[in-house]
Amino acid sequence: MYGWIWRHLPGNAWSRALISLVLVFAVVYVLFQYVFPWAEPLLPFNDVTVDGQ
Repeated sequence: MYGWIWRHLPGNAWSRALISLVLVFAVVYVLFQYVFPWAEPLLPFNDVTVDGQ
């Protein structure tokens, strides 16, 4: 998959590396701003079963 992305990016190796870095930051931004807040209520992280003694 990464090879396919690398081959389809325009430019030389330095510009491809820069574009790849921008793409990685864009994916991380979308995950943290939209996907993780949407999925957080669906995950059982707040279901604590420890008794308070």
